Amino acid sequence: MQYDLLIRNIGQLILPRYSSHPLKGEEMKVLPVKQNAALAVLDGKVAWIGLNEETPGIIAKEVIDASGKVVSPGLVDPHTHLVFGGSRENELALKQTGVPYLEILANGGGIHSTVASTAGTSEEKLLEKASFHLERMISFGTTTLEAKSGYGLTRETELKQLKVIKRLREKYPVSITATFLGPHAVPSAYRGEEDLFLDEMIELLDEIKKEEFAQFVDIFCETGVFTIEQSRRFLEAAKEKGFRLKIHADEIDSLGGAELAVSLGAVSADHLVAASDEGIQALGNSDTVAVLLPGTTFYLGKDHYARARKMIDEGAAVALATDFNPGSCVTENLQMIMSLAALKLKMTAEEIWNAVTVNAAHSIGKGEEAGFIETGHPANFVIWDIPNYLYLPYHFGVNHAESVYYAGRKIWKRETYGEIQFSAAGKSGGI
Repeated sequence: MQYDLLIRNIGQLILPRYSSHPLKGEEMKVLPVKQNAALAVLDGKVAWIGLNEETPGIIAKEVIDASGKVVSPGLVDPHTHLVFGGSRENELALKQTGVPYLEILANGGGIHSTVASTAGTSEEKLLEKASFHLERMISFGTTTLEAKSGYGLTRETELKQLKVIKRLREKYPVSITATFLGPHAVPSAYRGEEDLFLDEMIELLDEIKKEEFAQFVDIFCETGVFTIEQSRRFLEAAKEKGFRLKIHADEIDSLGGAELAVSLGAVSADHLVAASDEGIQALGNSDTVAVLLPGTTFYLGKDHYARARKMIDEGAAVALATDFNPGSCVTENLQMIMSLAALKLKMTAEEIWNAVTVNAAHSIGKGEEAGFIETGHPANFVIWDIPNYLYLPYHFGVNHAESVYYAGRKIWKRETYGEIQFSAAGKSGGI
């Protein structure tokens, strides 16, 4: 047999365990790693995994020598706000001088600024901007991700964001899960009439479902945004219409968002910085994934991070994400999040790799196709220019990816002198 691709002399091949459910608690501490390994690809799928000593005699159209390098599944980023207009760098200086966020908001800044910019940006320009950010994500090793709407707060602009996400899925050789986050904030015109706004967002669900614009829904359950009761009403309505559920839960105040997520069978509860002991215990007794976003806590200059150690010790499944957005976490670099998880969440390297692969995939409904390397499954992987899997969280703030593969095709590579080049391997036009 002739393979399409053979990668030889892999120093360490990271093989997160394929599982029909996310890895929980003690399971997260186990990371299978094959030393001096090799793998072969045929027709976009992993066709063979073995030891390098078994490769003599194997024929392949292309052979890559990965001596001294690490190969892992493509990273999975399960919480991003990829599509938006404008930027908010002017607010950083205000925050540094102590101007409260509510004052920034009252003066037209904050999320209202992004909502206005997104409404005023054409679909084509939003696609161009989102493509720029997505290509950066890919360059850092992300091959599967979630992208939310939520900077529209009106039917027209929410649908515009979702159309852009759909076009990104068609344009790029990566896997993108779309999430409708219409209830991301309360529009100024609906203050005091939040339930009326929620009614409009619920009415929009039928159109989103019909056009297959999104697979998930999300809501920002937080003080000053939407209450537990309002969040339950929206999520139950979405569930009845066949959507899978996610929730921005317990980011600032402990409202019971984690408990709500578990009670509704949500696929994930995200943020969880203020999750209660009861909420963490509920997560530990469920398959709802705790998606933690330490980059947001870091960027906002907060001292209190989500209690990842307690969550894992209580048996919860933990995933990590960038939360890429223009206001509270402006980074496409999931590798940086891995370092923050080690430094601030006190997660081990084994737990971190599982959190950005198999668990992250399960948290966006991609657990059957992403986050692991196994024969017969899609060949989505990264070749890392690092000596071992412990090194990546340790050496922070740089890009360790040498090349990124999706369905067995190289979609990004780092050139010898630091230049980068996207291949022409896109679904329609390439990148």
